Amino acid sequence: MRAPAVTGAASPVAREVLLARAYLSRVAEPPASALAALVEEIGPVEAAHRVREGTVHGPGAIPPAVAGETAARRATDRAEADLALLATRGGRLVVPEDPEWPAMALAGLGVAAGVDGTLGLEGASVRDGLAVPLALWARGPLRLTEAPRGWVAMVGARAASDYGLWVARDWGADLADRGKTVVSGAALGVDGAAHRGALAVEGRTVAVLACGIDRAYPPTHATLLDHVGRRGLVVTEYPPGATPARHRFLVRNRLVAALSAGTVVVEAGARSGATRTALVAEALGRAVMVVPGPVTSALSVGCHELAQRPEVTVAGRVAHVVERVSEVGDGLAAPPGSPTRRTDGLDPDALRVHEALPLHAARTAVRLAHDSGVDPTVVATLLSDLEACGLVGQEGGRWRRRPG
Repeated sequence: MRAPAVTGAASPVAREVLLARAYLSRVAEPPASALAALVEEIGPVEAAHRVREGTVHGPGAIPPAVAGETAARRATDRAEADLALLATRGGRLVVPEDPEWPAMALAGLGVAAGVDGTLGLEGASVRDGLAVPLALWARGPLRLTEAPRGWVAMVGARAASDYGLWVARDWGADLADRGKTVVSGAALGVDGAAHRGALAVEGRTVAVLACGIDRAYPPTHATLLDHVGRRGLVVTEYPPGATPARHRFLVRNRLVAALSAGTVVVEAGARSGATRTALVAEALGRAVMVVPGPVTSALSVGCHELAQRPEVTVAGRVAHVVERVSEVGDGLAAPPGSPTRRTDGLDPDALRVHEALPLHAARTAVRLAHDSGVDPTVVATLLSDLEACGLVGQEGGRWRRRPG
């Protein structure tokens, strides 16, 4: 395992770039695809200058789409205060100009942004909300450059069943124990259980927030997020102070999928954020796995519907997950062990003679030949062999099974 990064260390990026990215991160609600395209074209510093000016005609004008994304907040510049607050929390602003930027993990977002909204599950379309974030606010020793290799997302229902909570916690611990990094959204239910499972074995876990880095949501997970920030990583594209909202959870899910080599859906209803996360992962070409559940459970409907998709696989144990997220030829799941019986290895005739013996009664060799249909001339020899194996015993010329 790599040595932990120094949380809150000085950024290798120029201060003006950090200030520009911090400003742009606040003035546009993610996913701001038009603004992201402008920044890619002219750079963050010039883009921030033009957005502040708000010119829509003539030299230095911003495209109408960018004006629409930034008009409501362009006058709000809290970049200095945001970075200062981040520093007091031991965090850092990770930007594309920074060597820590997870370029490999996020590269697919721009490509997949053109995916239409008809991905096959009612109410779970991806639409065009897969833009690359402008910046990531982070706190914790893990480095984003490690994503997505070895990072596994575990998502599912907030109102999870005991079964779902057990799977998330147990598998989260097992994955972390195998050196994988467990990624989730710190929500109630499956998310929190997955984080706790990884932390229980002193493993690595990443919480992707739908609010500012300075907020704990849900509030009951404040201690959990503190532990994640100390052991793993808390990350968000929303600036300090940003409050959680339903649309932000849906937008956040694309980062959960993008930062992970594979996504495991533990439990999900017919329409859920977990299902959307799986569809984004599929659009990005990442592994998608579902945990099967009772057909009578509404919390398994989403998993079972996803399982009908050609690229989605069913995971019945952690080894299946490890195999899907590992390099080709690595992490192959061994066949599950099967129960052994005392009669394993017997030839067919010997097995028939043994099975002809009642559990609590004795039989003569003649009766056993009749009941088993085995040639009477070989039954005596077979019984001797079974006796040598400890499977039968003789009492007064009759044979009976020996207890296991």
